[in-house]
Formats: sequence, C-alpha cells, structure tokens
Amino acid sequence: MCEHRAVLAHSNLQMPFVPTKFQSAVSGGSAGSGYLNPSKIQSGGNVRFALLSEEPLCFYECWGESSDGSVRPFRFPDDPTPADIEQEMGPDYTRRLNREGTGPEPVKFALAVPVYNFETGTIQVLQMSQKSLIKELDNISQIEDYANLLEWDFVMGKTGQGLTTEYSLRPVPRKATTQKQLDKAWTAALDDGFDITRLIGGGNPFKEAA
Repeated sequence: MCEHRAVLAHSNLQMPFVPTKFQSAVSGGSAGSGYLNPSKIQSGGNVRFALLSEEPLCFYECWGESSDGSVRPFRFPDDPTPADIEQEMGPDYTRRLNREGTGPEPVKFALAVPVYNFETGTIQVLQMSQKSLIKELDNISQIEDYANLLEWDFVMGKTGQGLTTEYSLRPVPRKATTQKQLDKAWTAALDDGFDITRLIGGGNPFKEAA
C-alpha cells in the first residue's frame, strides 16, 4: 500500500474515486445478503469483489435507536447539524450513544457502491466508513495503471478485532472466465430496478417500496 501512495505522489493524471467536496472527510485518523460490510469480515479473512460503478454514493451517517432498542442508520448528503439529525430522526428515534456512554456516536462519512461479490456470486452494496479503506481505494483510483477501476477485481482483508482492527485493500487482475457471470448479474439487478440513491432516506436500493 505504501507503494501505491508513492506512485500517487508522482502522478495526478487520474480522477479520484472520492469526489473533491468529500476529501476532507477522509483526510485524518486511522454481510447481510444484500450488503458487503468490511467490519463483518472474519479476522484473518478476505473477500474478492468487483466495482460496478466509478461514482460512489457519498454521504454522512449516524445511527438512531428507538425505545424498543431497535437501531437504524440515518444518512445525509451533507454533513448534518445536530438539529438536522434530530429533525430527520423524529420522535421515534434518538442518537445512539458512543462506546463510553458519554455522548452520541459521532457522525461518520461513508460511501456506498454496487459490487459483484465473487464469493456469493451476487450483486451487493459495499458500504465503507473506514477511512483507511476509503483512502486506499481513492489512492488506487489515481494511479494510471488502474485508470478503469471497473476492469479490476479487489481483495479486501481484515485482521484483528475492536480497536486493533486493520483493513487491507489491493487490486488484482480479473479472470477472463468471470466477466460473463458478473455482467449477467448486474444486468439482472438493473432490470429489477436497482438504485443505490435510495439509501439516502433509508430506502432499499434493490427495489422500490411498495
């Protein structure tokens, strides 16, 4: 990964994966069936996937908790104020507390992008709020060798647990025999009405609400 960053320092030819207006959100700090969540990868494990869009859905996310203990994410196209969050959550939800129980969990920048998961053979939504992963993918996107991210596969790995968790991400060549099954699955998802923008507002990207 350090090599990727070294190459990037000498080449600014490619457009970044993360849009310019969101760059400051990742500049610091360290599956359900339809979703690929990096935190759900077993320690020491990895998953291979292919991006299906070069334009991620970028947003800010926080979690609300209801009186019965159920939780759900609330997503915003721009960094929300406390008043924005309170209005969006309404009377049924309050912000979930942080680990220490001393205040609400912080709002996190996140992005989501449709992917083909080679392990499951299905279309999923990869959502990432881990800054290290987002920055690495953004770095890779600006290396000339990976000008077309849709032509490459990616292997994402995880080691450790809790506060010691570390993630890795690297591009790998795509096997020629997998392109057909990838294209078939993605076409079927689009025909069924897949729309990732439904995530804003809490909708299901795989189908419209009845």
